[in-house]
Amino acid sequence: MDFNFGRKERLKGKKLIEKLFREGKSVTSFPLKAIYLRTDFKDDTKIKAGFSVGKRNFKRAVDRNRIKRLMRESYRLDKASSFNNISASYALMILYLGKDGTDFESIEKKMKGVLAKLHERIAES
Repeated sequence: MDFNFGRKERLKGKKLIEKLFREGKSVTSFPLKAIYLRTDFKDDTKIKAGFSVGKRNFKRAVDRNRIKRLMRESYRLDKASSFNNISASYALMILYLGKDGTDFESIEKKMKGVLAKLHERIAES
């Protein structure tokens, strides 16, 4: 895997996202929570990821968008080391559960933790 996060790797589609929340399993490393579901994609993508920040905790869209940008950048940098040798394909949604704003270093540390837990769970199954 390379260090980009292109259009093919983004989780899109209302039906798939609803199925992910309905049937998916989760791992948490507060303030991040990853919900994942094993699926098959038409293209040869192994992981499709989406990011979400709750409107309840962050009223201003500027704050939500900033946290999503930080999460995407952290995921982009850490995904190659976490998912370099998986065989199945997964849909993944990463949620930010915290109530306060944060910086890149703390999000990156927590992203590494949640991706490590996710990799362990995927390896078990």
